[in-house]
Amino acid sequence: MTTEEKVKIEERIVDVLKTVYDPEIPVNVFDLGMIYKIDLKDDYTVDLDMTFTAPNCPAADFILEDVRTKVESVDQIKGCTVNLVFEPAWDQSMMTEEARVELGFE
Repeated sequence: MTTEEKVKIEERIVDVLKTVYDPEIPVNVFDLGMIYKIDLKDDYTVDLDMTFTAPNCPAADFILEDVRTKVESVDQIKGCTVNLVFEPAWDQSMMTEEARVELGFE
């Protein structure tokens, strides 16, 4: 795949990630800074590292499946592996400015 094609697909992946929400937080997982890595491979599979705002998130299974399903819905994507990681530990500084405003941190 060309660099231009890869960038366009990665942009679409980010767009779908912005539709995934923790049911308890009114901000999407991407803007919350919970997505640590999006690795689009030449075979059109994606390895994605993500975390949660708290390790014992009660909606973890739902959110992980929603991320995987939505990334796999992007045209040309053949599969997505979502890796749950806790290093580095998530903190509020990882949120976008929009997310901090939405949640009243700024």
